[in-house]
Formats: sequence, structure tokens, C-alpha cells
Amino acid sequence: MDLSVHPCKTKDIRVTPVLQQTAFWSEVKKLQGVSSAAFSVSVTSDELIVTAATGDSSEDLLVLFQQIGDGLSIAYVPYGPELDPGPENFGPFLEELSETLRGFLPAGCILIRYDLLWRSPWSEEDDRFDENGDWLGPPEQRSQEIRINFPTHNWNLRKAGSNILPADTVFIDLSRSEDELLDRMRAKTRYNVRLAQRRGVEVVSADRTRLDTWYDLYRETCSRNGINLHGRFFFRAVADAATVFDDNSADMELLVARADGEDLAAMFLVSTGKRATYLYGASATKKRNLMPTYALQWEAIQRAKHKGCREYDMFGVSPSADKAHPMYGLYRFKTGFGGYIFHRMGCWDYPLDPAAYDQLRTLEMNSTGYHV
Repeated sequence: MDLSVHPCKTKDIRVTPVLQQTAFWSEVKKLQGVSSAAFSVSVTSDELIVTAATGDSSEDLLVLFQQIGDGLSIAYVPYGPELDPGPENFGPFLEELSETLRGFLPAGCILIRYDLLWRSPWSEEDDRFDENGDWLGPPEQRSQEIRINFPTHNWNLRKAGSNILPADTVFIDLSRSEDELLDRMRAKTRYNVRLAQRRGVEVVSADRTRLDTWYDLYRETCSRNGINLHGRFFFRAVADAATVFDDNSADMELLVARADGEDLAAMFLVSTGKRATYLYGASATKKRNLMPTYALQWEAIQRAKHKGCREYDMFGVSPSADKAHPMYGLYRFKTGFGGYIFHRMGCWDYPLDPAAYDQLRTLEMNSTGYHV
């Protein structure tokens, strides 16, 4: 495989529908105190077909650097690479990319962690679904590693103990008319959307001065659901980053659902490269019978469609209808809007310092979960 990597400026990253691989996301992370670097990656091969969403054989790759102490760091690739070599070549491609990137990474970088957006090959195999059509998920870790590493030279790819960004999401096709989008919803979801309208719930676009409104709702949501609370700066970074881009490459809106003069729900809607993403959401405990979260999602879907987006990413659900899964509630809510579930590969590691990597794995066993 002929693969080349060249550093480039993060501000010059080409527009992509993958939010976490944009110049906007690099700016968000910079404001949150996370450094990053960007690389132009190109592949030439007669035997390996590698394409991005654009149909090209090259891409820009955003890499974030997480400091873990003692001068050590992790190179983290959020939802990348976008170039897709096909399941039979996942391992060789990641191996070649990792070895080529190695020389550009800072001293003390102990691994490259890819949060892969590629469709899980196990989500396309009939024997990985139960009699109800629910996905059983990928096989145990060792079986995954054998399959991915089998065609590689070094057998150095490891499945991470947990995913950072959600591996499972719901996409909604915005090429359909609004009537078709409503028709494809579950009957209960469609009913709740209309119920919110009848009960006077309105959705407005709020400017960054309303971040306190968002944070109050977010804090209430975290308390109600036992979610770890991010500081205000975490979300202020998203709003501030949006002001940097005036070329429409990234568009962010804070939407607030209100009724009877009260703020009942809010969300961040971010659009990049013809995809809109429901990034963060929060809601009040009171007046949930007014269905403000349903009004909020329907308004976000309509706004995304009117902006010319082709798809809407609900961003994070449980892999299947498993009531024991901590994200089952999101699964029920989000799948009700009529999209299709997409199962990604999740996090995979390419250790650069095996001894330091093994120590890190031990520490991470007690800190699993989803983080954005």
C-alpha cells in the first residue's frame, strides 16, 4: 500500500460531514484546553480501494492529544479516519497509517487511539442478530482482534476497553419530505410531536447569552440521571468556536423549547458538510407532559432540512433494545423518529510503547464510559 502523510494546518481542514473531524471541532477542543494536529492522508494502491465520503482517495485527519502525566500522551483520532478500505483491509490500513503517523507524533506518545466510524462488519452478519432482529453486538474482544489483525504484519491492534464517542447512532434521511419524515416516525412519537404543538410548546433559537439557561437544564438532567457534570467552560467552548467560522463550514444553534414562559428543554444543533448533529441535549423535570423534547427534535430536523443537510445524526443510542443498557432510554426516544441504526467499530488502539500502554489499560479498567 502506498500511503503518504503530510502535516497541515487545522484551520485548513477540508469540510466534512463528520463533526469531530472538522476545523470547528479542533477549535472547540483548543478552547477546552486540548491540543491538536492535522494531517493530509493519501492512498494509492491497485489492490486496495480506499475512499472517503467524497469518493476521494485522500482526506484530512484531525488528531487530538490527551496528556496523561509524566510527559506521556495519547494521540486520539475522533471518528476517523474517514477513508474506508473495506472490512477485509481495516487492519492493514490502520497499521500502515499508524506506522506512518508515528514519526509526526510528540515524544512520549504511547499509543494512537482511533474512534472508528466504519460500520462494524459484525453488524452485517445474520448470526449476530436474535430472533427479534436485535443486534447481539460484536463478539468478545479476542475474536475481534484476531479478525482485524489477521492480515497485518505486527498484530498490534487492540480493541479498547471502552468507547469514547458513541459507537451506535441513528441517522435520519433528510432527502424525504416533511410529511414523509412524520410518516416514518413511530405512531407514539408522531403523536407526542403534535401534542407538544397543541399544548403551546414553541422552539426558539437562542444566542450565546442564553448559555446559563442551557446549563441550568443540563445540570438538572445530570442530577436526575446520575450523569457526570461538565463545567460551564465545556459548552462555552462550543458556542465560542462557532463565532470563529464565518464561511458556513460549521453552523451551531442553541435551541430552546419553551411553554408558559418557562424553558423546558434545550439542545446544541451543529451542521457541517450536509450533516446536522444533535450534539447535546437537556430537559427540565417539570412539565414533561408537554413533550418539549419531541418538539425540540422535530424543530431541529426541520431546520437541518431547510439548511440543505442531507442527514441528521441523533448521536448515541444503545446497540439494541436492551432494557438493561444505560442508554436504552435514548434508544427508545431516538429510534422513534424513524431513522436507521448505524453500528460503528468503536475505539481501537495501536500501542507505540507496549509497557506504558499495558499500564494505561489497567488504569482505564475503572474509568469506562462515553465522553465527547
